[in-house]
Formats: sequence, structure tokens, C-alpha cells
Amino acid sequence: MILPIKILVIGCGNMGASHATAYHNMPEFSICGLVARGESKKRLNEKLGADYPLFEDYEEALEQTKPDAVCISTYPDTHEEIALKSLEAGCHIFIEKPLADTVKGSEKIIEAAKKMDKKVVVGYILRHHPSWERFIEEAQKLGKPLVMRMNLNQQSHGFMWDVHRNLMKTLSPIVDCGVHYIDVMCQMTRSKPLTVSAIGARLTEDIAEDNYNYGQLQIRFEDGSVGWYEAGWGPMVSDNAFFIKDVFGPKGAVSIVAKTAGASGKSDDVDSHTKTESLKVHFADLDNKNHFKKQDQWIDMTDEPGHQELCNREQRYFLKAMEENIDLTDHLNDALNSLKIAFACDESVKTGKMVNL
Repeated sequence: MILPIKILVIGCGNMGASHATAYHNMPEFSICGLVARGESKKRLNEKLGADYPLFEDYEEALEQTKPDAVCISTYPDTHEEIALKSLEAGCHIFIEKPLADTVKGSEKIIEAAKKMDKKVVVGYILRHHPSWERFIEEAQKLGKPLVMRMNLNQQSHGFMWDVHRNLMKTLSPIVDCGVHYIDVMCQMTRSKPLTVSAIGARLTEDIAEDNYNYGQLQIRFEDGSVGWYEAGWGPMVSDNAFFIKDVFGPKGAVSIVAKTAGASGKSDDVDSHTKTESLKVHFADLDNKNHFKKQDQWIDMTDEPGHQELCNREQRYFLKAMEENIDLTDHLNDALNSLKIAFACDESVKTGKMVNL
């Protein structure tokens, strides 16, 4: 591709602002416009000390700026429409997870990307995190089956409660957040998921009657591995034990121990959601008196990248995908697979039944 790549940023909230910051600081990109309905685009321009063109309407922005690529960080119920219009305009796409708010919508985007021969990278930020890569690597040493326990509950208020209520107009927490951790479980087991079951609770009148702001899912894999994940959003959510990332197998266990990021008051801090700080590796080997042969191993991760650097890494990968014509088939299939599993969990909550995959 001819550098710099003209990129249009659609959505200027938390993630959109972080991705725009990455583009702003990368000479390989040139931001040709910021799109948002509210004031966030103006605040972002001020934060960046820039004077990028501002737009209320993404179709007008596509027509006027003629970008090479588009970054989509809007609410999930808008992803399908914006992605398809962007692909029609001949643009490569970086899109925040989930790919769309339905499986069918996601499949349409993938098919359109193939047809137009354009790259679509989905924002699975944990795939670019060295500490999470190490967490998965250590989990794969524990033998089979694996037991995987994860959660991310958020005691949200103020601006973040507004964000969460808007998200819950179309998605539940275990779909929106769960795709990350379902993806991690699939990487850890490298096995086919067979069934899911899930429960949920509606703890507020501020959301639709058919949605819920707390959910827990359980997955059973072909190799015998099992995993659970829970997510709750809202001012009533407990911030005790909100950050659990723990795996054990026949040979031992590995856990993320984030003493600072997992502390009280941090559950609604976006920067804390990807932090690991340290990994604790436990070995199950026993001697002839049933005492542990090895001491637990602590792996220091305090020099891990912060949230902005992770976004920078995502955009460097997006750049590489375009420049080197990387085949993203597996990437998109994984994104679609984790979303299918998440929606099956949603179905289980609403029907009260186990769902076969």
C-alpha cells in the first residue's frame, strides 16, 4: 500500500480514542476524519492537539474523505452496517469486538471482505498482550483436561454506567465481554466446544425487559476440559473477587495475580482489565509423603504494556496485515466462533436449557 494510509476513525469513545491516538503517533497512518454523533470527536481533537476534520455522519465522511481504511469503535449494533458500507467503499477495516451483534451479520462482513479482497482485523486486544500469551502458554503445559475459571465484573457508575446501558440495548455482558475469554479458553484447550449452559439475572429496571446485566456461562469441550466465565455490569455489582483468571489441570495450576488491578475500586477501570502484574504457577507433583516436590513459581509481569501500548500493537498488526497481505481467514473464523459460542450462552440464559454447539 501507498503510505501513509488514510484512515477514518468512526467512534471516538474509550477505544476509538485509544486507536486514534495510535494512528496519530504512527507515521504510517494519516487520520482523514473523526466521526461521532456527540462531543467526543471534539474532545479527542483537543486531546491530540490536532485539527482533524469532524463528521456527524459516517456515510458523508466516507464520501468526502475517500479513506484507505476505517476504524470502527461504535456500539455493536452499528458494526454490520458501517463495516459493509466501508467495504463497499473499498476500505480495509479495523473493528472493535464483537464483529457484529448477530452471527449472520458477522458472516456478512466476512463474506464481503473476501469479495472485496480487503482486510478485516477484529480488536481482540488480549491476543496482542505478552502476559496473556504467556498465561495461555503456561496453561497448555498443565495437561488435559483443563478447568478454566474467569470473570470480569464491573461496578460501573457515572459515564461507564451510561456506556454499559447503551451496550445492553443490544447485547448482554457475557456476549460483549465474554468473546474475549471464550477466545482465550479455545486457545488454551485447542479443542472443540461441545455444549454451553448459562444463567443470568436482571438487576435493574434501566435495561430492556428481555436482557440481563449479570450472567455466567459454562462450556464443555471435546477433550473433557470445562470453563466458566461471569460478567456483571452496574452500580449494584460487587467489586469483591471481580478479577479471577485461573486455570488448573492434572499437572498443576496457573493464575493471574493482579494485586493492584484486582483491588477494590478498580473493577470499572479500563486500564486494569488487561493487566496481569504476575502469574503464579503451581506444580501438582507429590513426593512419597504426598508433599509438594516444587515450590510455586512467580512470573513477574510488572513491565507489561499498558492499555494504550496494547492498542498501538493492535494497529501495528493491522498495518502489517495490509502491507504484507496476511491471510486473516483463521483470525476471522476465530472471531466468528467465539461469537457463536457467546450467543449460544445467551440463548441458554433465555431458554433455561443447555445448548449443543
